[in-house]
This record gives sequence, C-alpha cells and structure tokens, in this order.
Amino acid sequence: MGTVAVLNRSQLIAICKVLGNTEKGLTGLEIGDLLTQEHIQDPDPSITKWKRLFNALGAKQNSDGHGANICQFIETAMNPVRYSGQTDKFEERRDALNQLLALLGYSLDNNGKLRKVEAAKTLSEAEGRANRLRVELQRRGVHADVLKVCQARFLQRDFFYAVLEAAKSVAEKLRQKSELLSDGVRLVDEAFGIPKNGYPLLAFNTLRTDSEKSEHKGVANLMKGLFGAFRNPTAHQPEHTWPISEADALDLLTIASLIHRRLDTANKVPRSPS
Repeated sequence: MGTVAVLNRSQLIAICKVLGNTEKGLTGLEIGDLLTQEHIQDPDPSITKWKRLFNALGAKQNSDGHGANICQFIETAMNPVRYSGQTDKFEERRDALNQLLALLGYSLDNNGKLRKVEAAKTLSEAEGRANRLRVELQRRGVHADVLKVCQARFLQRDFFYAVLEAAKSVAEKLRQKSELLSDGVRLVDEAFGIPKNGYPLLAFNTLRTDSEKSEHKGVANLMKGLFGAFRNPTAHQPEHTWPISEADALDLLTIASLIHRRLDTANKVPRSPS
C-alpha cells in the first residue's frame, strides 16, 4: 500500500469497533485466522473482539511506525471471496468502514481494495457522502444492479465514474442475456434490431402489434442513447473534459435503472427450425 500515516487512537478504535462489532462484525475465529494470515501477533485472544483487534493492530502499527499493515488487514478482511452468498453483510460492513475511511482519505471499493480519495473534513461530511445520494436513489426505486456498481463512487462523489459503471453494467447484462460479444450501439442493434420479415434476438414484448413494436424500438433507442450520449464519449475522454453534476448523475442512473428492469423481463425470441 506504500506509505500510510499512523492512525491515531480514536481512528483505530472506530475501525476495530466496526470489524469487531458484537452482532455484525467478524467472529472470534475469523479474527484469529486473519491475524495469523497477516503475521500479526494476537496477544489477547480472550477479550472483547474489538479490543482484541485494537491491541493487536495497535501493537503492529507501533512496531512498524506506519499504518500500512492495518490497511492490508482491512483489505484481507473485506476480500469479497470471504462473503460468497453474503452480499448484504459485505455491503453493510463496507458502508460502515467507508464512513470512517473517508475521514482518512481512503475508500474501500466493491472489490475489497482501498484507494486514495479526497479526505472528508468532518464525520457529518463522511456520513453525508455515503447516505444522502444513496437515500435519493433508493427513494427513486433505482434497480439493485445500479446501486451495486455505484455506491463506492457516490461516497467519493465520483459522479462521472458512477454513471460510467452503471452504463457498463447495462452492456454486461445485455451480453449475458443475448450471449453476444459486441458492445455499445452495435450490441443493441444485434440484440434488438428487427430485420425485414423477421424477429429480433431479444424482445421486450410480444411484438404482435404496431404499438408493441414501437415500444420495443423505443426502449432499444433509449439504451443506444445512454451508450451514445455518455458511455462512448466518456470512455475515450479524461474526466476533466466531461464534467457531470449530481443532478445529471441521478437522472442518468435512473435511466440506467429503467433499462435494467426492462432487460430483466426481455426474452429470447424462439427461432423457427431451418
């Protein structure tokens, strides 16, 4: 992780209380295994979990003279592989850690890795980053697949990358449903284009009436609009040349959410035997 400043007592206690929470934190066995894996001495295995962690990590930090091993411990504890089938537990624990890590200038991504971000100046600011935008997205009923890819980005106020990741998630779902390998507008055309005297690979409805065909084409065009207006330009331009406001990000994420819902119900069109 490179050079990491020493965490003060209050900062380390707060992190240990998240990881060693009585109900939602690591188990005593997990703490022991993680400390062993990271080659950190476990001097007090019988005491309260968060205090056990605080004593072990504090002693390691004092010995090293920096906080790199604490960061490494967090990454190991939050390795997504450890949370197979427990996505809610992972996200809840990650959110709690991110509110603290934001004050230190770090964010824990959904891959379990820490990265540098602009440090929050107050606890209220750190909580606000994590909560306010998420609450607004939840109020809008945004699709879970959109929330999943953009939570950490919103914590960092990375609106640009939050929307980019949401657009990429739309393309990935479409590839999975269609079993195609292309991308962007070409992918939409290959999956939803209605050939003359034929049927598309995927359909949003039965395509029996002109109204249904119009709806099908409209949703496909909306998807192409998301790719053409945002993903394609931003994928090839640096962030500073493509500013995006919070309001625009929320609207674009809502559009991505709508598309995700329609993709969930899109079906493959049966092919007539040749």
